[in-house]
Amino acid sequence: MRNTTGDSTTRFSVSLPAALARELDRMTREKGYDNRSLAIADMIRANLIDHRQQQDDAEIAGSITLVYDHHRHHLQDLLTDLQHDHQGIIIAVMHVHLDHHNCLEVLAVRGLAGEIKKLADEMIAAKGVKHGKLTITSTGKDLPT
Repeated sequence: MRNTTGDSTTRFSVSLPAALARELDRMTREKGYDNRSLAIADMIRANLIDHRQQQDDAEIAGSITLVYDHHRHHLQDLLTDLQHDHQGIIIAVMHVHLDHHNCLEVLAVRGLAGEIKKLADEMIAAKGVKHGKLTITSTGKDLPT
């Protein structure tokens, strides 16, 4: 790959089967991209983020989303203790009462991938948590636009 434009853009060609190219064009239109290049650049960024989060020492950001029964004995105490034990990676918390029994909690996190994954696993595995999900993204520092 070489930069043929003299600026910060590198041009390269990609060969695709016709059916895949049609699907790419359809997705590009549906998502509102101006062109294929912007859509492909976003797909590459997403895959780079996914790849980096596999490395335990990579700095990442993300969210841990939990749905749980707040009437479950000791669950709220356990979740609060975990949050206090990991203040260095939890940067914000939102707690919402969905109904009389169920709560939604979203924790914004930033830190080393290994530490964040360990915290998410502990919280999601806690007895009384009905559903949990870790969503990873980049801090933006190491990701070109």
